Amino acid sequence: MDNRGEIIMYQTPDGETLIDVKLEDQSVWLTQSQMMKLFLQTKQNISLHINNIFKEKELERGSTVKKSLTVQNEGNREIKRKIEYYSLDVIISVGYRVKSKRGTQFRIWANSVLKEYLVRGYIIDQKKFKEQSRQLEELKQTVKLMGNVIENKTLNTEEAAGLLKVITDYTYALDVLDKYDHQVLEIQAVTPKELFRITYAEGMKAIKGLKDKFGGSKLFGNEKDESFKSSLGAIYQTFGKQDLYPSVEEKAANLLYFVIKNHSFSDGNKRIAAFLFVWFLEKNRILYRKDGSKRIADNALVALTLMIAESKPDEKDMMIKVVVNLINVKN
Repeated sequence: MDNRGEIIMYQTPDGETLIDVKLEDQSVWLTQSQMMKLFLQTKQNISLHINNIFKEKELERGSTVKKSLTVQNEGNREIKRKIEYYSLDVIISVGYRVKSKRGTQFRIWANSVLKEYLVRGYIIDQKKFKEQSRQLEELKQTVKLMGNVIENKTLNTEEAAGLLKVITDYTYALDVLDKYDHQVLEIQAVTPKELFRITYAEGMKAIKGLKDKFGGSKLFGNEKDESFKSSLGAIYQTFGKQDLYPSVEEKAANLLYFVIKNHSFSDGNKRIAAFLFVWFLEKNRILYRKDGSKRIADNALVALTLMIAESKPDEKDMMIKVVVNLINVKN
């Protein structure tokens, strides 16, 4: 279940302490100040125990600590501060170290709350999955029915033809979303033959042309390091003399990803990445469909660029598959 910072209340059995508990990522989270109230300890003691937990490698900081931006009013000013939240694993470990009965009570409560939310989330997800599956089947049946009608009778009106196009396009989009949700999205219907191979010199020349045409700051396209050259090399990696990214679409998707993520330029990384992506597709003659329309719309390009920029490193493969499915010949 995906809980995004939901707040629930915890009251100690003696009724003397009330704490706002953050529920997120299938765990509960408290700040150091909240742990002070929970365990009736000083800030120095809580800090000492937390530092020792990480120093002794009992827990990993990266997976058990989150920073959250909070806004506080101090006089007439709004002060923004980042506050660290600690997961249930840290809270329990601190409780054991201070030998707190309150810590045991909190652990029992937290585990029961998590179990309740996980069960509830599973039920909700199951209902959502069944509803999506039902809608998908209904749309497919509609497409099949209209296909049968067309075989026997020519559609005479623009409205009917337009309706058919909307439904067929929508079915493909639902298929992509369904496969994404269930982590079974695959790369298919791609272009194996490459007409254009991007080089560092051509890439930099294209970036300069982009700056000359649309303007930009003095830092636009200014390389910070050698990572842009590395990004171009990465899309042509081989293993056993075989391309790791064999199709044009896969190379284009990885080009977009690497240029965004490597932050090679002082300014304009997203714009440069998006431009090189469509430029590479056009050079390979797959940016436009046979009817002259663009294979990827402007708003879709913006959405993909921002989505990749905000994505986590372990989501790379799925990001690439999404991009490929939005520019392949089926789209």
